[in-house]
Amino acid sequence: MTKNWTPASWRSKPIKQVPTYPDPVALAHVESELRRYPPLVFAGEARNLKHELSLVAEGKAFLLQGGDCAESFAEHEADNIRDFFRVFLQMAIALTFGASKPVVKVGRIAGQFAKPRSSDTETKDGVTLPSYRGDIINGIEFDKASRTPDPQRMSEVYRQSAATLNLLRAFAQGGYANLDNVHKWMLGFIANSPQGERYSKLAQRISETMDFMRAIGITANTNSSLRETSFYTSHEGLLLGYEEALTRVDSTSGDWYATSGHMLWIGDRTRQSDHAHVEYCRGIKNPIGLKCGPSLEPDDLLRLIDILNPENEAGRLTLIARFGYDKVGDHLPQLIRAVEREGKKVVWSCDPMHGNTITANGYKTRPFERILKEVENFFAVHHAEGTYPGGIHIEMTGRDVTECTGGAHAISAEHLSDRYHTHCDPRLNADQALELAFLVAELLKKQRDAETTQATAR
Repeated sequence: MTKNWTPASWRSKPIKQVPTYPDPVALAHVESELRRYPPLVFAGEARNLKHELSLVAEGKAFLLQGGDCAESFAEHEADNIRDFFRVFLQMAIALTFGASKPVVKVGRIAGQFAKPRSSDTETKDGVTLPSYRGDIINGIEFDKASRTPDPQRMSEVYRQSAATLNLLRAFAQGGYANLDNVHKWMLGFIANSPQGERYSKLAQRISETMDFMRAIGITANTNSSLRETSFYTSHEGLLLGYEEALTRVDSTSGDWYATSGHMLWIGDRTRQSDHAHVEYCRGIKNPIGLKCGPSLEPDDLLRLIDILNPENEAGRLTLIARFGYDKVGDHLPQLIRAVEREGKKVVWSCDPMHGNTITANGYKTRPFERILKEVENFFAVHHAEGTYPGGIHIEMTGRDVTECTGGAHAISAEHLSDRYHTHCDPRLNADQALELAFLVAELLKKQRDAETTQATAR
């Protein structure tokens, strides 16, 4: 058991990014109800994810983490979940082929309902109301009733997350993830892509591989890994009252686990080492993510690593770099060198979204070329430092939205108003997400080829 820690010990610490509920009695009642609900995920699943992430930390696998900026009650539809899962699997296939390594699949889904904000309030036409902090806290409509934090929303999040997890488990284990199906989906995308020739070559190679495997008797019927996949959920552990209520003791190990999702991460705004969010996360045994922005100094990072991963377990801690495409070279190398100097076992992942947000034509957006450049710079720094670029962390959707500019379909600022549906930050649409996956696959292949050349030279 973690020394001097309980699921409620965070309550004695300073805390940021929390709402003010007008009725503390109602809040306590909802949290009490949640404590009696069944877990959404299980300790054994979280341990499996930690093991898979340990392979990433050792350079033997690659992490794909992505999904909605902020899930909403209004968009909770089976088709939306299916389309997200479909694109996510296609991305994983492209990355697997490029890296020739397993891809650990972690969605920002079934729990990603809370969002940190730069200001506690928002003002329109002289009216000031609380900022929208995600559907788990308040509503996006700009009126007093909607913006007042409502604890009952936590119960709705639990129900929606349970339904989403149920469908995701069915997709992952029930045949929808059959590799033959994924290949057909990929071909469907390729047929309509401006970069079709480039993708067709990869698809043809995958087709030839599948044909060879079938010829020697390896099919989805004889090998479960071709028809099933492991898929995990994650979210920012921001609303700690909700997280505490769903924290349970694992009956087999006696350890505490957050059962709201397989992996939780600490945001760049709430990573103070003596504050509540770090206090809560240090005591749970789930894999933990830590967002690392431009203001993070090497000594502060090492202090956080010691708090969050005192036993230096591979797979326990993922460092999610989010600097902006033009700041990676200024900040990432010193963090990597500090971690390497102290022998810390971590996964390095790139979030190319949050440091590249601009305003265009009145909309928040993210230029695709900047997103890609941050990933390229992330890989280049790791190559120079002799370390492993272990993953990407993106905000994406399976829908045909127009929220990020650029990409193969050349979405312009003038196109943003066509299908701008996000409740918070701009997301890559399905085509952009797939395009990014193919481009990252190329980077992984270049890295693999370079490693092969070096090994041959030795």
